[in-house]
Amino acid sequence: MKKTDKMENVFLALLIFVPLSLFAEYMHFSPMLIFILASLAIIPLAKFIGESTEEISVHTGPALGGLLNATFGNATELIISVFALQAGLTEMVKASITGSIIGNLLLILGMAFFFGGLGKDEQTFNTTAARTSASTLFLATAAIVMPAVFVLTSENPSVMVIETLSIAVSVIMAVSYLASLLFSLRTHRHLYTADTTECSARWSVKKSVTILLASTVAVAVMSEILVGSIEPLAESLGWTELFIGMIFVAIIGNAAEHVSAITIAVKNRMDLSLQIAIGSTTQIAMFVVPVLVFTSYFFETPMNLIFTTFELACIVSSVLIVKSIIEDGKSNWFEGLQLLGAYGIMIVVSFLHP
Repeated sequence: MKKTDKMENVFLALLIFVPLSLFAEYMHFSPMLIFILASLAIIPLAKFIGESTEEISVHTGPALGGLLNATFGNATELIISVFALQAGLTEMVKASITGSIIGNLLLILGMAFFFGGLGKDEQTFNTTAARTSASTLFLATAAIVMPAVFVLTSENPSVMVIETLSIAVSVIMAVSYLASLLFSLRTHRHLYTADTTECSARWSVKKSVTILLASTVAVAVMSEILVGSIEPLAESLGWTELFIGMIFVAIIGNAAEHVSAITIAVKNRMDLSLQIAIGSTTQIAMFVVPVLVFTSYFFETPMNLIFTTFELACIVSSVLIVKSIIEDGKSNWFEGLQLLGAYGIMIVVSFLHP
């Protein structure tokens, strides 16, 4: 039996944890058990999201393939965040946004560079596309940083002013994101087109889309169950809302990108891997954030764009580090290790942060 067939069987076997998680939730088992079962259930579902997206990308190209992966990968986090907003956990949602951004840029991209670069001198990707993505990230970063700077440099701004500012910035971010889609998928799509002649599709488009949709729905259900178990579990362990949001909710919500970006990088398809990681980050900052701000007004506690100083430092540092690494259009395993090291530092600080 081939190694790929064995791995396929392992992931198929892990699907048993999906009904087990539902049963544990229905029977009100301990939060720890529910957390473990739901986490194990998400692993194969995330794998199938990544695999179906890769199959679609063979038919459509890396730009649309990366966009689909970012969209469906972030759907899980969007659903989790909406439920959290409904429960009034706005600070946890902001922490999860921060965790998703640094997770995509440092953890996912770091692992993609590291595992993809093992045994190779270097890997290459489209420099122009990478720089354009980095520029879009800077715009997203400015949109997140400026509202906090406004509050710090103003004398006790009213709640209405802060809410107005948050809505205005969210509208600009959403419009900019739509413009970036027009750039990558229409006017400059040639910059995001990689050679796929050596890659043959194993699945039809219909099968790939069906598996992608089914896996995404299942991931959303499992993530909701898992997050529901995190809060009572965290209370018993003494974890902070910042740590829960930045690490657990963010990693859970982006499990799909972890699997797909890394496996694609190992296959030396760095344009698609980079598009998944950075494209997902851009979508979180410029699409998911505005949607959450708008959605929060349907609940009791509206969400603004005033992030803490620590969260802003994490976001800005991550963007600057990634920009400096991808500018030359090359990557290697050591650069991946550097990104992972930066992520590790932020994990430690978030755990110890009061």
